[in-house]
Amino acid sequence: MYAVIKTGGKQYRVQPGDLLVVEKLEGDVGSEIKFDSVLMVGGEGAETVVGAPIVEGAAVNATLIETRKGDKVKIFKKIRRQGYRRTRGHRQFETVLRVTSLTVGKTTAKWDGVVDLTPKAVLDARARGLAPREADAGVVDVAEVEAAPVVEAPAMDAAEAPAKKPRAPRKPKAEAASDTDA
Repeated sequence: MYAVIKTGGKQYRVQPGDLLVVEKLEGDVGSEIKFDSVLMVGGEGAETVVGAPIVEGAAVNATLIETRKGDKVKIFKKIRRQGYRRTRGHRQFETVLRVTSLTVGKTTAKWDGVVDLTPKAVLDARARGLAPREADAGVVDVAEVEAAPVVEAPAMDAAEAPAKKPRAPRKPKAEAASDTDA
């Protein structure tokens, strides 16, 4: 089952379990948000219902995962041959939602999964190997650190160190140019 909802002046086709990024909505992380402005409902083997303007008795429930800034948008203004150039930037606030259920009258379609409230910044950092995972973030046992053997690198004498190869002296630019002409 799916529904078309309206929020932030835009329309979104959603079904239970979808991850949705919309204009900024008020609420705390983990709070439930209910959308009553359902424009259309349909599904497999079910009759498609189009609202006039909304479908009565239909609602979509979602869980707020995070509120963040979106991608950067550059605004560049230029008037040619006048030396006028201005560059500005903008990042719109957006809300990430997980659609948990869709209700039409007495019919309800629910998502069976668990809502993960991990923000996108943490997921991106994990993907690049920059942030510790929850399993790795545990406290290190002091006994393991103390019991680990200490290995020291053997000291090298100046005689054992590898000898550096001497560099050939560079030619001045004047000499280099005369060699190529000949």
